Amino acid sequence: MEEKEKQFLAYLATYITPHKLEMMEAVMAKRTKYFTIVLENIYKSHNASAVLRTADCFGIQDVYMIEDEQEYKVNPYVTRGASQWVDIHKYSNYGGNGVACCLSDLRAKGFKVYATSPRTGSISIHDLPATEKTALVFGNEHEGVSEEMIAKADGLVHIPMDGFTESFNISVAASIFLFDLQRKALSMQIPDFYIDEFEKEKLRSKWYRAIVKNADIHEREFYSKIK
Repeated sequence: MEEKEKQFLAYLATYITPHKLEMMEAVMAKRTKYFTIVLENIYKSHNASAVLRTADCFGIQDVYMIEDEQEYKVNPYVTRGASQWVDIHKYSNYGGNGVACCLSDLRAKGFKVYATSPRTGSISIHDLPATEKTALVFGNEHEGVSEEMIAKADGLVHIPMDGFTESFNISVAASIFLFDLQRKALSMQIPDFYIDEFEKEKLRSKWYRAIVKNADIHEREFYSKIK
């Protein structure tokens, strides 16, 4: 981060209460990009918004969305503000290449991709390893993950069911998966599980601008004075 940007963030920090700054640093210290979630063509925005809230609660920084028939719009009543703290990466599948582009980006970042599905050949959540960066794909409410995703994912995983229904609500399933994965990962004390200082600087830049009123005006005035 350039020195001028650091100076500007220090300036913005003067408009944030010490309690809020302390809270952001505490949250940042537990932020991770080791696990992530992919939402594929979710029909109902409140379901996707609930997953965003779940991701924030578990310290997951990135959520990937593949939009096909539906475009995701934040539902503020469900996210409870989580959308301003979590980074959303969108891929349009209108041209038919959203899945491929998303998976290409994930693999370039070192993720192994598991599609959630109860199909034959799917492993149990109990057997899902936490020894490598993992992206979990959740499909839409009616059909689940697409055939393309199933074909291109590194594997399939499911939560064993003991009732008549074969799946949980998406946000509930995401919560169960993330709780189980984090429990496994934290027990192994993975060195690079939490984000590093470089990633923290990027978050401060984003978060400070998000919560300081008229941050864009402050920024223009700050840099004009420097010039």
